[in-house]
Amino acid sequence: MTHTPTKTMQLNDVRQAFIDFFKSKNHTHVSSSSLIPHNDPTLLFTNAGMNQFKDTFLGLEKRDYDRAVTSQKCVRAGGKHNDLDNVGYTARHHTFFEMLGNFSFGDYFKQDALKFAWEFLTGDDWLALPKDRLYVTVYHTDDEAYDIWHKDIGLSPERIIRIGDKGGLYQSDNFWSMGDTGPCGPCSEIFYDYGEHVAGGLPGTPDEDGDRYVEVWNCVFMQFNRQKDGTLEPLPKPSVDTGMGLERISSVMQGKHGNYEVDLFVNLMDATANIIGVPSTYEPSFKVVADHIRAVSFLIADGVHPSNEGRGYVLRRIIRRAVRHGNKLGATGNFLYKLVPALVKEMGDAYPQLSEKQDEIASVILKEEEQFAKTLAQGLRLLSAELENLTDGDTLTGETVFKLYDTYGFPTDLTADIARERGVSIDEAGFDVCMQAQRTRAREAGKFDVDYSNAIKVDTPTEFVGYDLLDNQSQIVGIYQNGKAVERLNEGEEGVVVLSATPFYAEGGGQAGETGEISTSTGVFFVEDTKKSSTAIIHYGTVKMGQITPNQPANAQVIADIRRASAKNHSATHLLHASLRQILGTGVTQKGSLVSAEVLRFDFSYDKPISHDELTQIERMVNEQIQKNTPVQIEYLPIDEAIGKGAMALFGEKYGDVVRVLTMGTNADNSTFSIELCGGIHVAQTGDIGLFKIVSESGIASGIRRIEALTGMGAVRYVQTGEQILGDLANNFKAKRNEISVRIGALSDKNRELEKQLERAEQKLASLQIVSLLEHTIDVGNAKLLVAKADGVDAKAIRGLMDTAKSRLDNAIIVLVGETDDLALSASVAKNLTDKVKAGDIIRHLAGELGGKGGGKADYAQGGAPKSANLNNILADLTKKLSADLT
Repeated sequence: MTHTPTKTMQLNDVRQAFIDFFKSKNHTHVSSSSLIPHNDPTLLFTNAGMNQFKDTFLGLEKRDYDRAVTSQKCVRAGGKHNDLDNVGYTARHHTFFEMLGNFSFGDYFKQDALKFAWEFLTGDDWLALPKDRLYVTVYHTDDEAYDIWHKDIGLSPERIIRIGDKGGLYQSDNFWSMGDTGPCGPCSEIFYDYGEHVAGGLPGTPDEDGDRYVEVWNCVFMQFNRQKDGTLEPLPKPSVDTGMGLERISSVMQGKHGNYEVDLFVNLMDATANIIGVPSTYEPSFKVVADHIRAVSFLIADGVHPSNEGRGYVLRRIIRRAVRHGNKLGATGNFLYKLVPALVKEMGDAYPQLSEKQDEIASVILKEEEQFAKTLAQGLRLLSAELENLTDGDTLTGETVFKLYDTYGFPTDLTADIARERGVSIDEAGFDVCMQAQRTRAREAGKFDVDYSNAIKVDTPTEFVGYDLLDNQSQIVGIYQNGKAVERLNEGEEGVVVLSATPFYAEGGGQAGETGEISTSTGVFFVEDTKKSSTAIIHYGTVKMGQITPNQPANAQVIADIRRASAKNHSATHLLHASLRQILGTGVTQKGSLVSAEVLRFDFSYDKPISHDELTQIERMVNEQIQKNTPVQIEYLPIDEAIGKGAMALFGEKYGDVVRVLTMGTNADNSTFSIELCGGIHVAQTGDIGLFKIVSESGIASGIRRIEALTGMGAVRYVQTGEQILGDLANNFKAKRNEISVRIGALSDKNRELEKQLERAEQKLASLQIVSLLEHTIDVGNAKLLVAKADGVDAKAIRGLMDTAKSRLDNAIIVLVGETDDLALSASVAKNLTDKVKAGDIIRHLAGELGGKGGGKADYAQGGAPKSANLNNILADLTKKLSADLT
């Protein structure tokens, strides 16, 4: 029985059919969220369709719909969810994939979820899969799901498999949980039978890991809340979360057995072959490139840039892995960035962001390809240097092989090939130990101890009145400690207070949460931070006096000076953003911000340092808008209308149907200077900002720059401090202010010349010691040995002294230790003596004895160490040791 689908569908058609089906079942189509999880520190990347609905399932967020359908972008290439090394060598592993999902938030449950799944898979109007090809699994105690499949849908018992626990209670492939605590419940998986010509057995059998029966859909039934002690409490509103891999179901619909055989990947592999100029063989390296171009393009589009840590490091690894496999296929230059148009052609209609950011994506990839070429060259130099110290039959350490792999992206097989040419083997076992340690670190970095049962769940929304007020009369509707509601907070106790209405701005949009006081007739609560929890605003802090209880009338008051300073900084970030785009180009987009009372920090995409002249223009442009003192206008508009007016939205932020639009400043032609979507606190007029001063500009990741600036009195104090420093310098140099730079330059030049003269004098002084040092030379067989200490000789001078000694002594081992405030170690071994003694070994031994460090090649090495009262004895022992080695 071979695998032949009833109808054939392209991948894009399968995605659209899924969305259309569930829209016909009254589901709201929700766009894919960003690959950077929104306000979720527990995840490196979005890795499942339910991530964006986590707070909804937890009861922390309410939505205006209770049924949803999505096709969610996902990445599994870092932390505890890492499929990177499997990609290209298995039929179904990906770094990037799309998860089709339908969700019920307390609306329908098991019966509708399973009937919907069956109808979509087998219905003639949808996928029309043969029913006799499908098997299902249920959790072994879930009789309800079993009966729905058997009695309502009509599957025979032979096609319904109960899956039990493995290793512990609820440890089953058919019992899902969000974490060690929180929502969980049984699930029902649907499997497709590829036919008896494929090896493998049914789920639950010893041969279940074969490829005959492949899971295509998983329906999760969230019906419990697991507590820390392991008990399961029924959820008041059981929910449904399903997931079906788009690539996997598309392979079924196209009569293929592997994901990489579907139209999307075949087209990307063909494009790769065309760009590199080789035939399409669809070998693993083609699959790697096709998979990785999707991952890197979507990550860049969502704001990730290559770096040496976190998400940026994962992106860098994916790009470099793709480049290495492209090189294996025959690519000789930069090629990966040329694949972006092919990807946009395949997926740009479903994800317009790819088309909008096509040039930026290609530019980032090209820059990383160029950087990788340089690091490969550095790796080759490092490998060559290591091999110089080894001879035929030696072994290259696993640590070195791993460093080449991890730091320089050097494939281990390439390292092995080059080493083999020198007659050197590699320590594969040592490499494996280092590799395993890295994987352990990655898993640990991906673990988060999150107790979802301690999340604060507030059903009552908080009215925010802070746009117009600094204080207001309100009522305490709830008090919490450690996530649990309490009846009071006493003096000195920390906790959370929720009000019916509040003037405190909750952290969001880069602006810090506000501080202040909440006062009642019985106590005072100092607010240290303010955050959101669904529709509620929660105030973190400590009772400073008395006690407070729920339902008390309360006066809430924000600290006015901090509010005003924060508002100035927040409004200035909008003017800064607009200035950057006018001066550096519209390719500049915001990548993050921090707004507090003290400082503003603005991160943005730009691929090179900003020049002094450009920074001056940016700063002047912002201050010009401040001087115009134009009113800051705020409107509430439908989101489509706001975007149509040119308002900038931050990708990954959540926006409702109606948004707050902030407009400020005017250009020379009276057009709007800045228009953005923003819910933050702002000044009434641009002139209220007072003064804007940039204090730093730096790069924080590949293609990402950061500007820090001050406004208002903070900027004034900064300028005054600079003026004071400039005045002091003018007085010290007895010069006018505009002459100080020239004077400092001349002084610096003179200082450098004096340093050179001093260095030459020290070297000359050191060379005068050579006669007395050579007196310590002894003969050992046919060789000469000199181990000596040179007083007043630093690391620079010791090299010159060593050169002089080498010119006077043939066939010699020379060890010189220069002594100043510390010790400079140097060793030289004649080439014909390196088979007995190596300079690197001498320095490592000597440095170890002295508490320092050092190393080098077989014929020359150097190091350093702190001064030691035992130096003479150590050198005497070294002389005996080297004499023994030579005899």
